[in-house]
Amino acid sequence: MQTQTKSPIFIVGCPRSGTTLLQSLLAAHPDITSFPESHFFRHLIDNRGRMRRRLGIASKYARNRFEEFLSEIEHEEMQKYLPKYALFMSQYTKAFIKVLDTLTEKQQKSFWIEKTPDHVLYIDYIEKLVEKAKFIHIIRNGSDAVASLYEVTHKHPEIWHGEWDIDKCISHWIKCINHTHKHLHKSNHILVTYEKLIVEPESTLNRLGVFLGINLDYKMLKSRRGIVEQIVLKNEPWKASVNQPLSSVGSNKFNKIFNDNQKSYIRKKLSVINLDQLDSVTTESIKL
Repeated sequence: MQTQTKSPIFIVGCPRSGTTLLQSLLAAHPDITSFPESHFFRHLIDNRGRMRRRLGIASKYARNRFEEFLSEIEHEEMQKYLPKYALFMSQYTKAFIKVLDTLTEKQQKSFWIEKTPDHVLYIDYIEKLVEKAKFIHIIRNGSDAVASLYEVTHKHPEIWHGEWDIDKCISHWIKCINHTHKHLHKSNHILVTYEKLIVEPESTLNRLGVFLGINLDYKMLKSRRGIVEQIVLKNEPWKASVNQPLSSVGSNKFNKIFNDNQKSYIRKKLSVINLDQLDSVTTESIKL
């Protein structure tokens, strides 16, 4: 019997904030499938061409990224879903959604999750282009997120388009947090904190289950066997720890990486954001 894909689910947030960990837990559910990061909308939107965006014309990089993604998930045959002379963002999005829906239905599952952290910056476009989309935002303490961003971009600059300095890590975290805050009043958005996911996984997943309309039993999801191969590419070694038990995830990178002057500078810059206030926006909106 053919299944019908339900509301598309997007996990978004600042990179290195636990998006892959959350994705791995949800993708362990027998009715949910997921994929490696697509970066689809980041390449679809032409950030330099205001008129092109206004007319709904796709970026010149959109087709290459669509084809690269199909290659990464080993389904090049699905290029047929994108018209040869596709011009508009709506055409590209329709083809992209068709790919994810088709793969989900072939696996006889009902939900798919797309996880590209920086898609948090493109939610306005995604909501216009994708019907009934739901968004799970995950945020992490700023100092830990900055430390992790700084570390991974220095270890793998070829993947992250160069080494990020401290200011770039700080500004990107703040930018992502501000975009999350912009959307949390909407009923199709929910907030998860990395710290609560680690310490209180059962209650966190219960809240998400109510939001998504699916039973998320942590005891069933915590093994996550075989999920990493499904959602992590070979050129993403920094995600290897996602298989570890939640109790062992995380480290004191902030204190290890930065000296006292750097830590003081980072804390001062991050103080413009009050995460406790942000968390309270959705904490009471989901009633169990």
